[in-house]
Amino acid sequence: MAEIEQRLLMLIDDEPAQSRLITALAARDGWRTLVVRDSETAIATLGTRQGMQLNAIVLDQWVPGDDACNLIAELKARRPALPILMLTQSASPLLAVEAMRAGATDYLVKPVAPDRLMQALRMATTREAPRDELQPLTEKMPSTPDFDAMIGAAPTFRAALAVAAKAARGHGPVLIEGESGTGKEMLVRAMQAASPRAKAPFRILNVGSIPANSVESALFGHEKGAFPGAFDRHIGALQHSDGGTLALDEIDRLPLNVQQRLLESIQRGDVRPIGARHSFRIDVRLIAASNLPLKEVVAGGHFLAELLQAISGTIVAVPPLRERAGDISALARHFLARIGEQPGLRALGITDGALALLAAYDWPGNVRQLQAVLFRAAVFCDGDALTADDFPQLSDMLGSEGTQQQPVQEGMGVMLYTADGNLRPLEDIEADVIRLAIGHYRGRMTEVARRLGIGRSTLYRKLTELGIGDAA
Repeated sequence: MAEIEQRLLMLIDDEPAQSRLITALAARDGWRTLVVRDSETAIATLGTRQGMQLNAIVLDQWVPGDDACNLIAELKARRPALPILMLTQSASPLLAVEAMRAGATDYLVKPVAPDRLMQALRMATTREAPRDELQPLTEKMPSTPDFDAMIGAAPTFRAALAVAAKAARGHGPVLIEGESGTGKEMLVRAMQAASPRAKAPFRILNVGSIPANSVESALFGHEKGAFPGAFDRHIGALQHSDGGTLALDEIDRLPLNVQQRLLESIQRGDVRPIGARHSFRIDVRLIAASNLPLKEVVAGGHFLAELLQAISGTIVAVPPLRERAGDISALARHFLARIGEQPGLRALGITDGALALLAAYDWPGNVRQLQAVLFRAAVFCDGDALTADDFPQLSDMLGSEGTQQQPVQEGMGVMLYTADGNLRPLEDIEADVIRLAIGHYRGRMTEVARRLGIGRSTLYRKLTELGIGDAA
């Protein structure tokens, strides 16, 4: 019986603690890790028997320092097909651009969440997964926390924004549900900016990025000596947010015992740190976000029905990108404008053919994945506009389907006639003009209303009447 070959990872890192952590994480997913501590050893290792068996490289930028991109280029020149992931403490888009141009497959900002690291390794080495172009990027370009900055005219999306905008003005709990990458965090920030607690304390705690045995302490805090390793007193996110708002992202991943404690804390209006003898009264508005419909998680026995009831005063359902394909054109132009403002990049247009290709894909990673794909394409584009040729992996996956589909609401004009040569109904033409304006002005509704020569309230009324979306 043939022995199954274990995947081999070369980690270029001179920090023993981090090396042990990455080695342990990789081992959970079937990886064996070879640790080297300097650039020279890494290059020499490529020519050895072990080096020829490598499946991926993880490089900590700290090891070669400013020469990290040169090392990536050297490694890539010797082994062009080998995926290279760079770890760095810098969130600079310029460094991301330089690393990718040198040959890096992905770019991970420390401290990297275990799930993020494993996802990057899987996507870099799994043949069935989309290749380089569809690798997620961890850099986040700054965005305005405002409802007007959220791009889209799809009815379900506008309806979600309407519910969120109304809820933002209150003080009750809100539950935001939607797939990963749909823009839930941006919506949370927009709600916070529009809320009566806009200037009060605000925290976002991502449950999925915290080890399960540390979530309770992160949320409730702990006293010195409360458990082995508790060398200092720690104030939890709930107490930090007193008087303001706490956003719990990926709340569906909260352990059941912590769910019970959170429920009791909500019911009593207080928080007791681990190891504390008494509780502290708190006034915290809770905004929870979940990648999964929590009713289904409750049905599976992994979430408390009582906690769901306590956190779902208002439920906002954010639709996936595949259900709002008509927004892809506006989103693409918006992201390209923001990407063009980043150091090392420039403003780019995008052709109809490229937009048709983007519209034909179903985007399992949603808006976040679209932004990452556009970022990667912009890094390597030599022309003034992105074309279908700048998305070779998408073209390979979609084949003729991607080239045949026409972009939705391209912005080149509004159709006046039906296929049989008759004029289209006036309300249909008006709806197309409004969609066109929303796309052209990247969802800035105040600007859309001004350019159309109507009041903002009139614009929102027309969105409702014409079935484009609900008004906030």
